[in-house]
Formats: sequence, structure tokens, C-alpha cells
Amino acid sequence: MKILHTLFILLALSTSTFASCNIDYYYSKVGNQSGYELKSVLNSILASTHRPKSYDALIGAYAKTDLDTTYENDGTLMDIYSENPTGKDPYTYRSGRKKCGNYRVESDCYNREHLFPQGTFHKRRPMRSDIFHVFPTDGKVNGNRGSYPFGEVSKAFWTSKNGSKTGKNTFSNYRGVVFEPIDEFKGDIARAMFYFATRYENQVRSFK
Repeated sequence: MKILHTLFILLALSTSTFASCNIDYYYSKVGNQSGYELKSVLNSILASTHRPKSYDALIGAYAKTDLDTTYENDGTLMDIYSENPTGKDPYTYRSGRKKCGNYRVESDCYNREHLFPQGTFHKRRPMRSDIFHVFPTDGKVNGNRGSYPFGEVSKAFWTSKNGSKTGKNTFSNYRGVVFEPIDEFKGDIARAMFYFATRYENQVRSFK
């Protein structure tokens, strides 16, 4: 599935975030490049047009960028860690209500989930407040994910109400604990992480 966090939206979003919403402007800067060369061209375009919001402004922005228009279409937020694509959601959030704060269990409150943990970029701006990789998610599930990398879980230590889980990684190339979202949102997360690695290839040393 595709929600608003897609590369097309990243390049075509309104002028409140980017200097131009004309998609032809972006494509006109791209020639026959491919691979890392193309990635660097995209980095240059994004860096020159991106107008970041403040970290506090993200909560209000979610009322436009992250509404659930795919399943319930009821004005609630699309929380990738609690959404149930095949039935009734275990709980829902409305923008600006039940913001974390403290939490003990799922459904207590929602907060801002950095798909790339903040330690990756030492909590620096504009990475910290880039809405394209900071999603609204349940506080408890976000806390359980912590800084674990995304992966495929072979043995779950903990499972959320929508089936997201932490546990032992399936593949031997990484032996630590990983976090696995449900299948319906893996593509959204992958696109957001691809954007982030492209946008900040010069700010995050490990991306080069």
C-alpha cells in the first residue's frame, strides 16, 4: 500500500515544505544518471528546496499528512504500529489528542517515531524534525521498538496489538534484536528510509 510518505509526495509537496511544487522542476535537474550518481543529484535537489518545520510543529502537521484515508477514512491518524488493515483497529488516535506524555500500555498516547533512530544523527536538525521519516505512532509500541533496526523476526519477544513485533533476527548477518512492522507498512517505511538516506547523505557519515 501507499500512504502519503512516498517519494513522489516528497518531491511534489506544497510550498510550505518545498520551494516549488512543480514536479517538472525536479525532473529537469535529472539527466541520465543512475545509482549513486543519481542519488547525489536527488540529494542536491532536496537539500536546496527543503524547508524544514520545527519539531513541535510535527504534531499539528500530522492532521494533514497522516490521516487514515485508506481504511477507516474517519479522520483518525494512520498509526502504522496499531492499524489493522483487515478489521477493526484495536484503538485509534485523533490529531492533537492523547499526545505523549507518559504511557504504560498501548492506546495511552501517541508520539513521534523516528524511523532512523535519533542517535544516528545525534538529534540534529533538520533530521530530527523531518516529517518524511518521523511518523505518528503509539507511544508504547514506539518505546518497545526503541533503537532496534527494522528486520524480519524469527522468534518474537513481544508483539503489538496489530502484529508488529520485536525479536530475534531471521538472518545471520545481524544477530541482534530487530523490530518488524506488519507487511502492509513495510513499503512505506522502506520509501521513507530511502528518502532519508538520500536527503542526508552528506550530513550522516555512514550514508556516504
